[in-house]
Amino acid sequence: MKVAKVVVDVPAAQTNKIYDYTIPMHLHDAIEIGMRVIVPFGNRKIMGYVLELTDTSAVERIKDIDSAMDMTPILTVELLELGKWLAEHTMSFYISAFQAMLPQALKANYVKYLHRLSEDQLDERLEALFAGRDYLDYKEAVERDVPLHRLKLAIQAGDVEISYQVNSKETIKKIAMIKLAADEEVIDAYLVDLGKRAKKKREIINYFQANNAPIPLKDLLNQLHTTRQTVKALENDGLLVTFKEEVYRNPYQHRKIIEATAPLPLRPQQSEALGAIVNQLHQKQAGVFLLHGVTGSGKTEVYLQAIGHALELNKEAIVLVPEIALTPQMVERFKGRFGSEVAVLHSALSKGERFDEWRKIQRKEVRVVVGARSAIFAPFDNIGIIIIDEEHESSYKQEDHPRYHVKDVAIKRAENHQCPIILGSATPTMESYARAKKGLYHLLEMPDRMSKNAMPTVHLADMREELHAGNRTMFSRQLQEAISDRLEQNQQIVLFLNRRGYSTFVSCRDCGHVVQCPNCDISLTYHRKHETLKCHYCNYQERMPQQCPKCTSDTIRYFGTGTQKVEEALYQTFPEARVIRMDVDTTRKKGAHERLLAQFGNKQADILLGTQMIAKGLDFPDVTLVGVLAADSLLNLPDFRAAEKTFQLLTQVSGRAGRHLLAGEVVVQTYTPDHYSIQYAAEYNYHGFFEQEMALRRAFQYPPYFYMTLITVLHPNPLKAEEVTRMICKLLQKHLSQDARILGPSPSPIERIKNRYRYQCIIKYKHEPKQHTVLTKVLNYYEDMMRKDDLLIQIDLQPYQLM
Repeated sequence: MKVAKVVVDVPAAQTNKIYDYTIPMHLHDAIEIGMRVIVPFGNRKIMGYVLELTDTSAVERIKDIDSAMDMTPILTVELLELGKWLAEHTMSFYISAFQAMLPQALKANYVKYLHRLSEDQLDERLEALFAGRDYLDYKEAVERDVPLHRLKLAIQAGDVEISYQVNSKETIKKIAMIKLAADEEVIDAYLVDLGKRAKKKREIINYFQANNAPIPLKDLLNQLHTTRQTVKALENDGLLVTFKEEVYRNPYQHRKIIEATAPLPLRPQQSEALGAIVNQLHQKQAGVFLLHGVTGSGKTEVYLQAIGHALELNKEAIVLVPEIALTPQMVERFKGRFGSEVAVLHSALSKGERFDEWRKIQRKEVRVVVGARSAIFAPFDNIGIIIIDEEHESSYKQEDHPRYHVKDVAIKRAENHQCPIILGSATPTMESYARAKKGLYHLLEMPDRMSKNAMPTVHLADMREELHAGNRTMFSRQLQEAISDRLEQNQQIVLFLNRRGYSTFVSCRDCGHVVQCPNCDISLTYHRKHETLKCHYCNYQERMPQQCPKCTSDTIRYFGTGTQKVEEALYQTFPEARVIRMDVDTTRKKGAHERLLAQFGNKQADILLGTQMIAKGLDFPDVTLVGVLAADSLLNLPDFRAAEKTFQLLTQVSGRAGRHLLAGEVVVQTYTPDHYSIQYAAEYNYHGFFEQEMALRRAFQYPPYFYMTLITVLHPNPLKAEEVTRMICKLLQKHLSQDARILGPSPSPIERIKNRYRYQCIIKYKHEPKQHTVLTKVLNYYEDMMRKDDLLIQIDLQPYQLM
């Protein structure tokens, strides 16, 4: 007997285990570890992953595997082991860990069918529904309003059953090709008999005689200005044959040709950093390098040359870049250096394009993958280097199941492959820099810019003084003068706003009522283009009211500043300026992000106005002024990392100015110019900020001095959510050590999202070896309630946001 150990596609606590299935004779040679299979589970068929093959099973009666979904494994043995580790490390389900590793196209979808089992007469409505068929889509019964109680009775009587079909979403793109099907003698005889009027047929045959190679049918029709009917006639006469050929979707086909680049000469600070990395690469040692280099110091060239060394050793490379920094410029740099060796994975690609890029990696057709967070799971089996650029970015932490941080997965993979990791940043996280100072990471410093230019001068504009001076516009006098000056000199400006939408909220000036989302405890954001109010948590939207919903006053107004509002103000203050706005709304369409940046790069605009997506990865030679319009907005969030995020963002945005020959200037508008994070960012003083922030972290027992675990309880009834959280706090106090600090229960900063109330408790600790066991017991204790009572318990062992 051959047995497969399978994880099934049911993300639930009671099914989070490995099941045994026998492999039927006809599949004996077809099933391999790492494949997807279709298995019977309860009364349906679902997808599963094969983790192991064995000859025995401790289970008495086991079912057969129904069929295989793949011809070759889609997960390597290393990734299967990594998935098991990830599930345990993040307290997630096995299936969630494996699904996180694969492109969306490889996740199964399930179609529900009604299957008629009996030939006896059914209820008249059901007879009409089946209409002589044995199978039909369940949707049809719903659309035709068949009474569900009648259907239920037929199922109970055994006359009808519900079955499920597993469909894979992946689609392999194929195109029609055409080639010659006859030899030279047959062709010559055919041409002799061909009439004088058949000019197109003769032209097509002449073409293939001159170019005896297959060609896409579409290209042939376009090149020779002929029709499908003419080609069909030649097919029928046996001269040509059409066939399908698999092709990759090319997300970069509309882009200009990317020119090949050669390695650049390195400055001493780059050579020193590269030498240390290459030395470890040759020694085949796992280890973490923290490359701390100011913006514009040439970190990317170090990455490129380190990858070059890995490829010379016949190794593979993974490069992770934050989603918002994965700009066309960044992709071009890697494609220019390594050409067709590069696959790119990020969310702007369609499902099909992502699937094709992933297949190139799986088929060993590329050796470098550049991508956002999930690219860490690239199915390579000989990794030589892993690079995490902008390592401080919070987007490297996944906030859904499995709640993993890319750094942890990278370190695990580096241990498996015995290869170095490079963490690069101008503003490393407190945790990473503290580890480097302790010697746990190798610290590489690059304090100078490649251009030898000084860092841009930063001016702090105190917006309180602007108000006292009677300036009620959203631009300080200093910023207005600087913008005017750059417009006169034909230089470019980047304006950064840490918001999206037109205004932050809508409020009544008479009664003070703020229009809120009915499902979430958050105010709605005004979007001017469609005159709508939107919730950025649950997607609820409504029309902008003309009157206050509470007191019916017509003095309802929008407050705060959004990108659309800034854009209007720019046109009023600088009517001659050409402005490009980049935010979630203007970049929603595929390719919009790239198109807008290309326009700005071609100097079709003077001002680039945007949210976080313009803070990173942009390198334009004519940008000499950066304006930051809402420097304090992050400081007011209930988050112990608020000062760190503010410092990082201001430093990153400032780095967009003066990157080439022209000197740069930065104007930061703030209501709290004395805050240490803003002061240190203005001086580019990372070490000063690090010392002050670490002193505060130590005093208040925050990471990296203490670890934290966040437990969030969600329920439609706030009393129930609070009661369960209180009980969890008591259990933790009872079973964890005396040194653990349990904070809570308390309402989450956003108390309600999607009509679920949220309460939380936080564990602060230095060493709690029993924590994992205790939390598992807590989840087991509430398992029934989570299944039946709409209760959700989320555990984040490394929280990056406490909202």
